[in-house]
Amino acid sequence: MVEATKKYDVIIVGAGPAGLAAAIYTLRKEFSTLLISEDIGGQVTITNEVENYPGIDFATGPDLMTAFRKQVDKFGGKFDFARVEKIEKNGDGFSVAANNGKTYSATVVILAFGLTPRSLGVPGEDRLKGRGVAFCATCDAPFYKGKTAAIVGGGNSAMEAVEELCKVAKQVYLLHRGAQFDRAEQILVDKLPSFPNLKVFLNSEVVEFLGDKKLEKILVHDNTLQQENFELTVDGCFLEIGYITQTKWLGGLVKLTDRGEIAINERCETSVPGLFAAGDVTTLPFKQIVISSGEGAKAALSAAQYISRATGREVKPDWGTGKKSNS
Repeated sequence: MVEATKKYDVIIVGAGPAGLAAAIYTLRKEFSTLLISEDIGGQVTITNEVENYPGIDFATGPDLMTAFRKQVDKFGGKFDFARVEKIEKNGDGFSVAANNGKTYSATVVILAFGLTPRSLGVPGEDRLKGRGVAFCATCDAPFYKGKTAAIVGGGNSAMEAVEELCKVAKQVYLLHRGAQFDRAEQILVDKLPSFPNLKVFLNSEVVEFLGDKKLEKILVHDNTLQQENFELTVDGCFLEIGYITQTKWLGGLVKLTDRGEIAINERCETSVPGLFAAGDVTTLPFKQIVISSGEGAKAALSAAQYISRATGREVKPDWGTGKKSNS
């Protein structure tokens, strides 16, 4: 555990792809760096298979994030496993308070705590996350070639998931609790009948996920007929019901969009000088591991330039194999 009184050059809130990538870059430039997060890897840790990260033919989500962390450790990064509750601008830097009772200080802060997938809150869901219960058809659809998959949702993301999965899966089920798709663009809804391997269940809700070591079936309730629950045998189920932006705790510190995303420019700068943001929690349009990683690196480079201007310190070029410890 780190000391509460220690000041860092950089504090990164979050340790998913964006946060870990940012740390690798700030550490290589020999800036003392602390990552504050409740976990390592974020949403990626519930991704069973990653096949679209450049240079990596195949990896599980946890394995990929472990590789990220090893690089952070190699360059002397520090972690504190806590939840940040408040950030304040404090003179030339920032004060960061966490739920473990500690307060940290830093010259710059990078917000990279991602989004929280909206869940159904039904039995079996948490237990089978990453083992058949998934949240990104764009990421994982290729793994369902010749298999059976279900999609829960009624908005544009669900429609896009249908298109992705119907290209490869043997059978696709689309379950929507409403009587019609009034949250999706009509042009996408009109395409549904063109998919011969798609079966749509309206007024239907998943009430339980079933399976031992992996998802095997979903238990569905028909709200229209009030019939007894029925089961669908599936290899996977994608919850395309949106994400939650948990940014209210920032308390008006930084400019947010109507959706609660952190507004940034092309340099990952927020409305507050010295406060940067990267990854899914920002206005970044595509939520992908490789994109979040790149945004984390960009935020780190922008932060390095800010520190150089603010303190007069020389910024080390990002090459070489030097290792620096923060201890």
